[in-house]
Amino acid sequence: MLKLRVITALILLPIVLGAVFLLERTAFALVAGAFFLAAGWEWSALIGRLTLPLRVLWVVSLAALMALAEGTQPLWLYAWMPLWWLLALVLVVTFPATAAAWARAPVMVLMGYLLLVPSWAAVVHVQSVGALGLAGPWALLYLLVWVWAADTGAYFAGRALGRHKLAPKVSPGKTVEGLVGGLLLALAVAAIVPHLFPVTGTLYKVLLVAGLTVLASVLGDLFESMVKRQRGVKDSGTMLPGHGGMLDRIDSVTAALPVALAALTWADLPGGL
Repeated sequence: MLKLRVITALILLPIVLGAVFLLERTAFALVAGAFFLAAGWEWSALIGRLTLPLRVLWVVSLAALMALAEGTQPLWLYAWMPLWWLLALVLVVTFPATAAAWARAPVMVLMGYLLLVPSWAAVVHVQSVGALGLAGPWALLYLLVWVWAADTGAYFAGRALGRHKLAPKVSPGKTVEGLVGGLLLALAVAAIVPHLFPVTGTLYKVLLVAGLTVLASVLGDLFESMVKRQRGVKDSGTMLPGHGGMLDRIDSVTAALPVALAALTWADLPGGL
C-alpha cells in the first residue's frame, strides 16, 4: 500500500505543480475542474441510490454550475461560505443523531454543490489573482502547504501522543493531540515563509488566517468521513491507487480554500474576495 501511495503521489505531483505554475487562468480552471469533477463523480455515488444516467446528469449539472461560477465570478457569495461550514460542523458534532436529516438524495445533491463549486472557484481565484502579496501560483502553493503541514503534523503527533479522540463517531483515528500537532506545524510554516519571501500583512494576521484555514481543513476531512461512515464505505472511490478516491485527496481543500479567502477578507489582506 505504501509503495502504491508513493508511486501515485510521484505521478500526480508534477501534474499538479505543472498546472499551478505553467497554466493561465482558463487552462488551469479546466485542469482543476477535471479533478473536481472526478471528485463529483465519486460524490454522486455517495448521494444514494442513483442510477448511472442520474449520476451522469448530476456531474453535468455540477460542471454547469462551475462554468456559471467562472463566468459570473460572484466572489461576494463565497465570503459567506464559512456559514455553510459552520452548519457542517454542527452536523459532524451531532452525528449520527442528525444523519437522517441530511442523508437523503435531495439534501446530498445540494451539499455536493456547496462542497465542490466554491472550493474549485477558490482554487482558481487564488492561482489567478494571488494572495498575501504573492503571485498566484506561489500564493496557492503557500495556502496548500498549510494544509499539507497540518496533515503531516497531525499524523506524527497523533501516532506519538494521541490519547484523546477528536470525533470518535466520525473518524476514530483522529485525536485532539493530532489536531494540536498539525495546527502548530502549519503555524510554524506560516510564520517561517514571511522571513523568506515578501509576504504582505502582519505576522499576527497571517497566522490568524493560517489557523482558520487549518481548522477548516480538518473540518473538511471530518465532513467527508462522516458521509462515508453514514454510507458504510471506507474510501470515496478507487481512482487513486493507495490513496482511495479523488474526493479523499481534496476533502481538506474543499473547506480550507473558501475559508482562507473569507479570512483574508476579514483580515483585510491581499487576495481576499
